[in-house]
Amino acid sequence: MTYETSGTIQSWAEEDRPREKLMLKGKAALSEAELIAILINSGTVDLTAVDVAKIILKSVNNNLNDLARLSIKDLSKFRGIGEAKAISIIAALELGRRRKEQDRPQRARVTCSRDAYNEMIPHLIDKPHEEFWILLMNRANEILRPVQISAGGVSGTVADPKIIFKQAIEYLASSMILMHNHPSGNLTPSQADKDLTRKLKDAGRLLDIPVLDHLIFTDKAYYSFADEGIL
Repeated sequence: MTYETSGTIQSWAEEDRPREKLMLKGKAALSEAELIAILINSGTVDLTAVDVAKIILKSVNNNLNDLARLSIKDLSKFRGIGEAKAISIIAALELGRRRKEQDRPQRARVTCSRDAYNEMIPHLIDKPHEEFWILLMNRANEILRPVQISAGGVSGTVADPKIIFKQAIEYLASSMILMHNHPSGNLTPSQADKDLTRKLKDAGRLLDIPVLDHLIFTDKAYYSFADEGIL
């Protein structure tokens, strides 16, 4: 997303403001610059908080590890960053470092379509509208994260291949499983479902990020393209 340089975030559309965006779309939808913008709260007369955050990130080649090495004095050299804002950034990065140090629970591993379905139950159960998700996995078929691609109406939602593979590349996924729900409870894939699956499978082959399965999720059961031999 490209932002015009502006002195105030309040002039942006509500869904583009970092705080509102987090509430509307969740924390994963925010860029690093937007997250830092929330920490520093305000920009300068001619720069938004996001603009200031982008300048700071650019100075460290967008490397959060290098950003964490900057001192209060280093950060205070940037226009719009005083001591209090510098401290907020450093405190947030220190919390992230300490979290990383703690033992991480073992990642769930997908060995069959049922594993993928069970992983998505908390995200898709009781949904009155269609949503499209992907499960991103590493080479050991351990789940890196589930990612929501879109949400739509009762009878459909959009799954943009560019967004899907952008997410997969961003999180260094080795493979993925596609997932969308049918609120009606109908497990039969539509022709559009089949065409999209074929398109994404072909794209995954070219990008070396194979699509391992596509599940149609309902509250009581699921349909697996791989299990049915039509992937």
